[in-house]
Amino acid sequence: MPKAKIGALGCYVPPGVLTNSDLEKMVDTNNRWILERTGISERHIAPAEMATSDLAVNAAREALAQRGIQASELDAIIVCTVTPDMLFPATACLVQHQLGAKGAWGFDLVAACSGFVYGLTTAAQLVASGSHRKVLVIGADTMSRIIDYTDRATCILFGDGAGAMLVEASDDDSAGFIDFLNEIDGAGGAYLNMPAGGSRLPASLETVQKRLHYVHQDGQQVFKYAVRKMYDLCRNLLDKNGIRPQDLALMIPHQANRRIIEATAERLGLGPQQVIVNIDRYGNTTAGTIPLATRDAISEGKLKKGDLVLFAAVGAGYTAGANLWRWAY
Repeated sequence: MPKAKIGALGCYVPPGVLTNSDLEKMVDTNNRWILERTGISERHIAPAEMATSDLAVNAAREALAQRGIQASELDAIIVCTVTPDMLFPATACLVQHQLGAKGAWGFDLVAACSGFVYGLTTAAQLVASGSHRKVLVIGADTMSRIIDYTDRATCILFGDGAGAMLVEASDDDSAGFIDFLNEIDGAGGAYLNMPAGGSRLPASLETVQKRLHYVHQDGQQVFKYAVRKMYDLCRNLLDKNGIRPQDLALMIPHQANRRIIEATAERLGLGPQQVIVNIDRYGNTTAGTIPLATRDAISEGKLKKGDLVLFAAVGAGYTAGANLWRWAY
């Protein structure tokens, strides 16, 4: 069976920027408070006419151009998002149409901040089965559309952005997908969610007045779970494959909070040079954080061909996951 490798990467963030200074004028907060608790300085915000599919298509086109292939060569498209253009059709359908990927099937994958890791896992299995040669995994979210900008606990955290990785078949056993650990814990669903808009609480005057169509979060509960679970999954995945933390070239974690990242890295025994942090420039873009961080790692010379890289994330649900790859380009 072929080995799955990551053959290309493309990213996109909208041009508009919302800084901590801007937020100081909107809610009762300040730049120092935000920086100390989250590590975020600014985040990108999509204009009103731009939807998640637009972010996704821009990232996808960059990945395809980097690889030098046409969209018609794709076998499948997986769009990881919690902010679809609409409930149906799937955003993957809209992306497939805009790209002109006539030979591809696809679907949306809803796993919040763990979405991109789950997407990579799924694509790797499709390729390794021999049934697919090229699968495009896209993480894209316009979180600004579901954020309450009167709630200082959540509005400081999120931004908009997208990234796409091409997972493709390779005959080279020296690089590519190694292993994964993913899990969910539905007991955490109450601590991070968007209460209304689904079949349990469809849109009504009451749900709008109660601001139930925005992200609601119990920050302390989420923080505790994220620190513990991200460490546990990473440690277990490394142990399962006989890999020591010092053997990693890089850990690329979901960018939710600098303190979560630093606590996880410290417990794993990773040095600062082994962990990528770019939350200061983008905030939490949900499914977009890992490809955006990967792009920055490459541009900074921290991720090169042959390097052992660990992707890890924790998100609403709760969802959690980790992937091990040998970087292929």
